[in-house]
Amino acid sequence: MEDILEQKDAADWVYRGEGGANLVLAYTGSSPAYRRVLVSRQFLESVEKNVICQRPVWRVDAAKVDTSSDSVLLLSDHSLFSHGICEGEPCISVEIKPKCGFIPVSKFIDEGKAIKRSITRFRMHQALKLHQEEILECSKYDPIDLFSQSKDRIHKAIMDLFTTPQNNFRVFLNGSLIFGALGGTASTTNFKIGEAFEDALKDVILGDHGLRTRSFLQLIAETVYKSGIMSRLLEVQKLDTLDIEGAIHAYYNIISEPCTVCRELGEEKALDRYKSLHSVPLDESLKIVRDFQIATTAKDCSLLISFRRRKDGNSGSSYNSMYLESTNQTFDYKKTVVSVELLCSKCRQKVMKLIAMIEGITSIVLDPSKNTVTVIGEADPVRIIKKVRKFRKSATIVSISPSKDEKKDDKKDAAVVYTTPKTCQRCDVWYVINDDPYYYCSIM
Repeated sequence: MEDILEQKDAADWVYRGEGGANLVLAYTGSSPAYRRVLVSRQFLESVEKNVICQRPVWRVDAAKVDTSSDSVLLLSDHSLFSHGICEGEPCISVEIKPKCGFIPVSKFIDEGKAIKRSITRFRMHQALKLHQEEILECSKYDPIDLFSQSKDRIHKAIMDLFTTPQNNFRVFLNGSLIFGALGGTASTTNFKIGEAFEDALKDVILGDHGLRTRSFLQLIAETVYKSGIMSRLLEVQKLDTLDIEGAIHAYYNIISEPCTVCRELGEEKALDRYKSLHSVPLDESLKIVRDFQIATTAKDCSLLISFRRRKDGNSGSSYNSMYLESTNQTFDYKKTVVSVELLCSKCRQKVMKLIAMIEGITSIVLDPSKNTVTVIGEADPVRIIKKVRKFRKSATIVSISPSKDEKKDDKKDAAVVYTTPKTCQRCDVWYVINDDPYYYCSIM
């Protein structure tokens, strides 16, 4: 029988961050690592109470802990090496949100939105956030610099991220945050923040006070440049070849519904501009949408690089290494690209809405625990399956029950539809690109 975490266990879970519909906690207890952990309502209520003061005010109401859940998911803590804090050597990790590293050139971008062809999406979002007073000033960071493969421009990008970190640059020492914001947006790095960070580096980076931060940022830039990680990430991002303004037409091909974009444009303009997209076969439409979704995930991922000083004479490490000339130190490092978006109730609602559109259905009961939908009525089960598959869910018929009244036309009035996988292919995505071993933390 699996252990269930109770109220008393909540103290072992500390706030790490959040995003989307997810609250991220780190496990600080001594129990073995879990993957899926059963929890009680009291545990979740206590966890929510314990971390509420650390959460951004605007997030508290926007994303409440679902205390009706019976389990939480334990994922990897990429801010540590596989054996945690090993042999007394501290581990320092940097988290960077690179954002989109290219400017789109799709011919399907409307002329009214031509600015997308000259300014990065990140810079446009910065202007919007400033206008909406979500930030006090625009970030100095330009993603194009980080993806440039130029050593000087990469170094500039890291310096700009450090100067205006917002929620795009954080540093952890032995798993604990020492620079950046836990949940919201960090302020511009002022003298006080810079001094505190300089002091926190003293056990990791050798050098006089005032020089350690510069050396650490140089270490990050050198690692990004030499590892080639940004080139691989950019390759995934560039799977989006058509931009959303092109991919949306492939989506309407898949769901077999009239394209609202074309309808708003008018028949003549739509035929002239988008006829080629609405003429592609279904498998090509599926590829366009799938590639767009993968690329979109890569545009909003996190890059984590963890460093640990290599002891003199230790050449047997399984990790990559980086030599920092300014301090005459060698560091083991591991890199991870991770993007996590977990369960979203909108998917279940969408499936039910699609099925409800079919004539003859009198009742729909969705059971998330069994991942089944029970449909009662005089509907064709094959039509139900087709509706579910249009939402990019695989589906099969589990059973068909006869009518209680045994009608003469011998129609079946109950069908159970099993949809797999449980994770939504649009909202529930977990991509990890990682060559290195890792430790465990929790994502709840």
